[in-house]
Amino acid sequence: VELVESGGGLVQAGGSLRLSCGASERTFSEYDMGWFRQAPGTESEFVAHISWNGERTAYADSVKGRFTISRGNAKNTVYLEMNTLKPDDTAIYYCTAGEYRSGSYSAWYWGPGTQVTVSS
Repeated sequence: VELVESGGGLVQAGGSLRLSCGASERTFSEYDMGWFRQAPGTESEFVAHISWNGERTAYADSVKGRFTISRGNAKNTVYLEMNTLKPDDTAIYYCTAGEYRSGSYSAWYWGPGTQVTVSS
């Protein structure tokens, strides 16, 4: 599965961005999808996950209530709507495809990432 993110950029604190991720596979709808992020000097961090049919979502506590993950299986696309952005949200954001099993999401495929920078 090839994944390509778009929609990153520079935004002021309190602003919004919408990330998109396009997938190459016709079987896109069979995968659970997720977003991770990595800030400089830190390990990658889980951000959000959505099930293959869109019925289940999960978020990191740090973004709960501010970020919304969604998907459009007809367009092979997953989205991350980010509101009330904070400087701490600055990171490279990665789209992933994988599987949710036994209470956790595992990412199998990763996109190249898109930079999100939030200025104070």
